[in-house]
Amino acid sequence: MNNLHFMDGNTITLLHSGKEYFPKLEAAIDSAQQEIYLESYIFEYDQIGIKIVDALKRAAQRNVTVHLLIDGFGSRKLPTKVIQNMLNVGVKMLIFRPEIFGLRRHRFRRMHRKLVVLDAQIAFVGGINIIDDLDDPEMQAPRFDYAVLIKGPLLLEIHSAARHLWMLVAWAHFKKRWINRTVLRRADKPQGHQCAAFVIRDNLRHRRDIEQVYLDAINNARNEIIIANAYFLPGRHFRQALNKAAQRGVRVLLLLQGKIEYRLQHHATHALYGNLLDAGIEIHEYSKSYLHAKVAVIDNHWATVGSSNIDPFSLLLAREANVVINDEPFANELRSSLKQAIAEESVSVIRKEWIAQSWSSLAIHRICYHLVYLMQSILGYDQRKETTH
Repeated sequence: MNNLHFMDGNTITLLHSGKEYFPKLEAAIDSAQQEIYLESYIFEYDQIGIKIVDALKRAAQRNVTVHLLIDGFGSRKLPTKVIQNMLNVGVKMLIFRPEIFGLRRHRFRRMHRKLVVLDAQIAFVGGINIIDDLDDPEMQAPRFDYAVLIKGPLLLEIHSAARHLWMLVAWAHFKKRWINRTVLRRADKPQGHQCAAFVIRDNLRHRRDIEQVYLDAINNARNEIIIANAYFLPGRHFRQALNKAAQRGVRVLLLLQGKIEYRLQHHATHALYGNLLDAGIEIHEYSKSYLHAKVAVIDNHWATVGSSNIDPFSLLLAREANVVINDEPFANELRSSLKQAIAEESVSVIRKEWIAQSWSSLAIHRICYHLVYLMQSILGYDQRKETTH
């Protein structure tokens, strides 16, 4: 059982897609007075990226200590000239594993978190990267995604996590002088009435925390489970938990990727549909734009928003960060948003039609599924052989 540290007294605001997130993020950066930690897997230098870069530079120029941490693979397209310009005005910037994927296993351990902490008083956590969703001409609508804006005692843990990861990467890059030894006074006084916990995944003490949080909530579900996840390829224990929930009368709804973004992942996920549909689980594929959300709502009071997908990359390799909120109004707001997306912007997968598809399509799904797990076992991570404690 995972020992989540729930903290009362928070105000947590749900942000729908980059349209709501980026204006608030830019305004928060412009209001920062002492310190900023910003972590992002992808940081593109497009219309959105330019705005955030300029805001970070303005902050550094007014003597705010700015820590920018990006992933070496996800943000590999960020121009060297842009990086140097930020460094020149005082932005402290580090790249998590600058080496691109190779044969060594550790190179697949990426920094997938999307997290911002400002003055230890306000934080953003979610699944939204620094990228302009509409920069791609094929995108007719923003990515379907969420983040949360947090004020209150939960900042104690979020700020500590941001400082800790920065310190580890700074040491690895021989940037000891970039480690801020002064700890700001954190927001420990109540700012609202919402109860929440902060949960991370790393490769040491928190290797299975996010997965276990999901499993605990699923196993205790009584009425309804709604999961929206961009890259859904859960291991055996996770699938069994969902199937058992459905079999004991819980309504289980999955909102998954409808557009093909990564073909191998897409077909591998489809290999699971038959088993899930047979268990009575409802599957809906989001079709309006790309689904990028990593959220869930259970029994109208438990919710999570964060960066972690339910796939081997997130659950076994990457550094992730989620917020778990135990609050009925928040859960109902997220539930209403997901139900609207399911009803108006998604296509339902019908079991009768699914099992009637051609044998060649089914074969492609199975081959891709086994390829994913072959790659995983080569790296030394075979989730099918592991037990969950």
